[in-house]
Amino acid sequence: MSHSDAILDRLMSLHPKVIDLSLDRMHRLLAALGNPERRIPPVIHIAGTNGKGSTQAMIRAGLQAGSCRVHAYTSPHLARFHERIRLAGDLIPETDLAATLEECEAANDGQPITFFEITTAAAFLAFSRTPADYTLLEVGLGGRLDATNVIDAPRLTVITPVSIDHTQYLGDTLPLIAGEKAGIIKRGVPVIIGPQQDEALRVIEAKASGLTAPVFAHGQHWMIARDRDGMVYQDDHGLWDLPLPNLIGPHQIQNAGTALAALRHLGATDAQARAAVTQAEWPARMQRLRHGPLVDLAGPQAELWLDGGHNPAGGEALAATLAAMPQRPTHLVCGMLNTKDIAGYLRPLAGHARSLTAIDIPGEPNTLPAETTAEVAASVGLDAAIAQDAAAAIKGIVDSDPKARILICGSLYLAGRVLRENG
Repeated sequence: MSHSDAILDRLMSLHPKVIDLSLDRMHRLLAALGNPERRIPPVIHIAGTNGKGSTQAMIRAGLQAGSCRVHAYTSPHLARFHERIRLAGDLIPETDLAATLEECEAANDGQPITFFEITTAAAFLAFSRTPADYTLLEVGLGGRLDATNVIDAPRLTVITPVSIDHTQYLGDTLPLIAGEKAGIIKRGVPVIIGPQQDEALRVIEAKASGLTAPVFAHGQHWMIARDRDGMVYQDDHGLWDLPLPNLIGPHQIQNAGTALAALRHLGATDAQARAAVTQAEWPARMQRLRHGPLVDLAGPQAELWLDGGHNPAGGEALAATLAAMPQRPTHLVCGMLNTKDIAGYLRPLAGHARSLTAIDIPGEPNTLPAETTAEVAASVGLDAAIAQDAAAAIKGIVDSDPKARILICGSLYLAGRVLRENG
């Protein structure tokens, strides 16, 4: 165990709840640290239900292609906590992470605070001490009461598509959830709005209007569409004729549009726009695994893919991606959290997969039991089975179908375990 891992384990015990949306504890700790959030480079703040990480990755690729130094904050991590904090483009070094976490732990002085809150404060502290041109800040959950929502005057806010998820925290209707996401909008600060359902868009636009925040919304102020083997982005400034995103799936075209709208507002060049869609990297978003023990287990004829989508909109995006891929027998290996709408996630996939093998998410107390996953999968029309773990599921699939396309899916927590297991 690394030094930072030991500190992170201690920080997990500072609050009885993993999620407790509030800004009071965050403001208290930041004040004790000297308010580092006021000394970080200009912030692009990103909220939404789906596409936040991919959109952030494309904005970062575009900015870095213009020789900008870019901080980035995202969650959750997949293999290592360090993935959450990038300092001027690079993952935070272990020594810096450990020292920053210890400083936040000391400043907190044992008072109640959630793990996400104190680690977000650590990110702000690290960002304040490393020179950069921009800070990309991804909301953890919701927006209005998220720990990242302590920036009074960001350079830009971005809201990616909003859909139903985390209803126990954000509300059980789309307008309620959209209202929470719109909580990142600040007075007079431009907001880029990705593709939205009408009832979500109305809420977001009303919030922006009340704060006199200029709106740049998909379908009104910018558009993007596939054009043969590429895509065309258009706004009042002109056209960008670009290749398809290197991130796989039709939904990535819309994520690219949101990223390009943000980059256009930041004055990006044609070369930066091209870099945004061709150089972005974002693991566990329809990622082809090509090396490692699990790939070896699948054998030379099979394909092994990984995706961390976990809500109904994610299931629809994944189904559209599979429909656009070359025909090949597809078999799912699925593990999900017990807080998710598993039927809503699996239903769109039923027409695109021959089978589903359900597994528990190893080491995750909130895993949905594999038996329950299999029962729900069968109820939506999937041929379902159960396996002990991902390796056993892969072996069972290739024993009966050596040329299978195997897609491990259902949770970013499962995706992280798979990436670690696969080296």
